[in-house]
Amino acid sequence: MEYGLLGKTLAHSYSPELHKLFGCPEYSLIEVAPENLPSFMQSADFKGINVTVPYKKEVIPYLSELSPEAAEAGGVNCIVRRPDGSLFGDNTDTKGFDALISFSKIDVKNKKVLVLGSGGAAGAVHTVLKRRGVRAAVTVSRNGDVNYSNVATLHPDADVIVNATPVGMYPGNGVSPIDIAPFARLSGVIDLIYNPDKTALVLSAEKRGIKTVGGLYMLVAQAAFAEELFFGKNFAEKDIFKAYTRLRNSKRNIVLIGMPGSGKSVIGKRLAAALRRPFEDIDRVIEAETGRTIPDIFANEGEEVFRALETEYTAKVCRGSGKVIATGGGVVTREENRDLLKENSVVIYLIRDTASLAVKGRPVSQSVPLETLAAQRIPIYKKWSDVKLLNSGISPTVGQIIRFMRLKPEGRNKK
Repeated sequence: MEYGLLGKTLAHSYSPELHKLFGCPEYSLIEVAPENLPSFMQSADFKGINVTVPYKKEVIPYLSELSPEAAEAGGVNCIVRRPDGSLFGDNTDTKGFDALISFSKIDVKNKKVLVLGSGGAAGAVHTVLKRRGVRAAVTVSRNGDVNYSNVATLHPDADVIVNATPVGMYPGNGVSPIDIAPFARLSGVIDLIYNPDKTALVLSAEKRGIKTVGGLYMLVAQAAFAEELFFGKNFAEKDIFKAYTRLRNSKRNIVLIGMPGSGKSVIGKRLAAALRRPFEDIDRVIEAETGRTIPDIFANEGEEVFRALETEYTAKVCRGSGKVIATGGGVVTREENRDLLKENSVVIYLIRDTASLAVKGRPVSQSVPLETLAAQRIPIYKKWSDVKLLNSGISPTVGQIIRFMRLKPEGRNKK
């Protein structure tokens, strides 16, 4: 192992794929229990590693020298072994977070910013905020003078919130570290978490029309800066953006919504095959897991029981990444499903003329006129979707989705 990422739990990490985009062919995930950190730092024969939670501060005693950025931030996320064997610690989170703010276009100058968390990442955040001239940067922690119980009372005039905690990170999706409702002046939310693509915190801010950004661009930028330290390379902003776009598009699910019979399953299967992605049809997952057909569940237990199952399995299926997912036509009948679909996915509304929709084997479509269902659901499909696409046939529609996602089918020759 020459290069890799040091952390406690790394199942969520995209780092090996990311560093490969920047030219590092061998990059390992190094999971180390806290009690084993001393022996690892004293005996491991690496050339360069990145460091993530919870070790950004804990590795410092084993280092011979810190960069000014690491010293100011009080944490290290990049370690390089020098020719003499000594270890040099740097903090590319600082440059990465600065790049994230520029990318997001969230204005922090002369603003009051709440920084959630007090770990190593928070130190980098404070360093950048100070340099960018914020009016105040307030640390919010569980046991600090400003905590999650009193922050809304003490600082209701906060302009921006930065989440530097792991709360809401995969696999703990759907949880927010703070309720943003009391902060009437809030104009920006920055979440350093990159998996899922949109955390519960980000989604709650989006609903209020607040400018948001997740942490993936920061992850990509700090990785580029780490590669510069490892190999003496130099990456331009366009290189970082290209890697960000490729990684994000490969990781986000493609979710198909639309009326029953609009072609979600057929197009989803063809699209998944073209991209060599896993395909999951939520209705089929429910049937496989319960051992019962959808019509049987409707007939014997009613629609409410089915809708509860649909929400449960939508959460399970959409929590992953890099899939093509077909939903049932009624997934939009429960508001809580919106965040489950959007947290890690591009949501595509497949449009098909009502006269062309098939209703055989679809319990709701058989019991309620299609025109009535369309009037109820189409406005929600439009509201929830990131893109609206006419189903003009399997191959043309698959091609349109691939072009929209800036993806290429597997097996094509690279130019």
